[in-house]
Amino acid sequence: MRSLNISVSRFPALACVLAASAATLAACGSSYDPGYARRPRFATSAPLVNAKKDPTFLAYAVPESDLHLFPATRSAEFAVHGVDVSKYQGDIDWEQVKESGVAFAFIKATEGGDKTDSKFQYNWAAAKAAGVPRGAYHFVYWCRPPHEEIQNFAAVVPNEPDALPPVLDVEPTPESKSCKRTLYREEAIRDMRTMLEAMERHYGKKPIIYSSVDFYQAILQPDALSEYPIWVRSTKYHPKVRYGDRKWTFWQYRSDGRVPGIVGAVDQNTFNGSFEQWKSWLASTTGMRAHSVAAAPKPIDDRTVNKLIEDDPAMLKSVDKGAYEKEGAAPGAPVPPAGIEGQPDKS
Repeated sequence: MRSLNISVSRFPALACVLAASAATLAACGSSYDPGYARRPRFATSAPLVNAKKDPTFLAYAVPESDLHLFPATRSAEFAVHGVDVSKYQGDIDWEQVKESGVAFAFIKATEGGDKTDSKFQYNWAAAKAAGVPRGAYHFVYWCRPPHEEIQNFAAVVPNEPDALPPVLDVEPTPESKSCKRTLYREEAIRDMRTMLEAMERHYGKKPIIYSSVDFYQAILQPDALSEYPIWVRSTKYHPKVRYGDRKWTFWQYRSDGRVPGIVGAVDQNTFNGSFEQWKSWLASTTGMRAHSVAAAPKPIDDRTVNKLIEDDPAMLKSVDKGAYEKEGAAPGAPVPPAGIEGQPDKS
């Protein structure tokens, strides 16, 4: 999954206001992230006054002094873990994946109005055969009409009662050569709502929104489209740091995970709840019975603090962007946009 360029010209004041007192600002708990030293891209979720740091850095939703309490390795506190995959994971042995303790999988199906992941049909069938609950996701290409996007998805992904809810993947992709549209908050939310409603009509299940940090803070925070479950990406911190009090259902906590049955790196995710809560959620959305994860070891997250990187494309240095280069992104640092621009190339 990859990331956009986001317009700040219409970006609203959000959790706090500039006129607020110092005490009120402190209560918001937000601050600026000095870790990304490239040129600024996005507005923060709380416009705090800080003359020494550019106000377009991404925001923290907790005091900086507390950041050490919220590493992404806290994913180990959760009982239920899964993966998301695409053609870049190659030929997957889904039996091994299940035996390793993976409880669910999200599989890339489509992108834009006419692109299909070449491994989708195999992954969809093989995951089911192995007994891994799976759902499909659609990567939004902002230069196609919303109805064409969902027509593409519906033509590829079967409407099966035992599938996880469909996912709408919304991210920034500033390196796109084929789509230079600037997105504004109102327009992006409008298009997302159109796609989400179309998904729900077709599949009879409330879709899940997948969002990267930069997209969330510029477009969705604090509560846009909150009637839909959200799957958040945060590979350096616990979601509390970047998403504040937004209730999340899934958390993508690393992109360099290792899982038996998958060659190379894979995204790893966790469900926000206990195993009993997972059983209830799975039954309510798919009618399936969850296989026990008690005997399977939790994924070992051996990353030390200095290995925890926030690898949304907007915050990557060019040397760190290997995962995105493989999907056709041009090398080099992102160009700071006036708004959310670009989408994946249609190659």
